[in-house]
Formats: sequence, C-alpha cells, structure tokens
Amino acid sequence: MPPDTLSKVFSALADPTRRDMVARLSVADATVNQLAEPYRMSLQAVYKHLRVLEDAGVVRRPPGPQPRPVRLETAALDLMDEWIERYRRRAEERYQRLDRVVAAMTEDEEDQR
Repeated sequence: MPPDTLSKVFSALADPTRRDMVARLSVADATVNQLAEPYRMSLQAVYKHLRVLEDAGVVRRPPGPQPRPVRLETAALDLMDEWIERYRRRAEERYQRLDRVVAAMTEDEEDQR
C-alpha cells in the first residue's frame, strides 16, 4: 500500500455514512442499490461515497457485468488496526510505568510513617 493509504482510510471513515456502509459490508457483500436502500440520498451520492472508500482501498468492486457486488477489503482495516494498536500499546506501557512510580511513592510514604 502507498504510504498515504492510512490517511486516506482514516479520512474515508471520518464520514458516518461511509462507516455505516463498512459496517453493513462487514456482514455481507452488497450491490450499490442494496447499499443505497437505507439512505435518503441519490444513487449518485452513494456512488460518490463508494468512490471515496474505493480510493482508500476500503472496498472493492470486481470488474464485470452489473450489478457488481461491493466487497470490504480487510487489508485497509488491518492497516488501521496496526496503527491504533501500536499507539495503544505505547500508552498502556506509559500508564504502567506511572502506576509503578505511584506505587513506589506510596510505599515510601508508608515506610516513613
């Protein structure tokens, strides 16, 4: 994946409609018309949302005759997950170090009493 893919994925998923599409596609593939059903927007607007998701590599429509199913690409989600997990792990390590410092300080205070 190109280096700016992560930014594209986060940007694409910043929109609630696109996140909802991803949630629905996590259950099953769907055609564009099926994806458009619950939204009060034109089919053209749905295609614009799908284009953003496709450009980010979040979904794919295989070439072929219409109607083509829209599929979720888990590699883009894996990329996000790796990025989030890396920083979550760092934050947890920092908090664990802080907990050890606080515990040591508390122990020192109790020893001085």
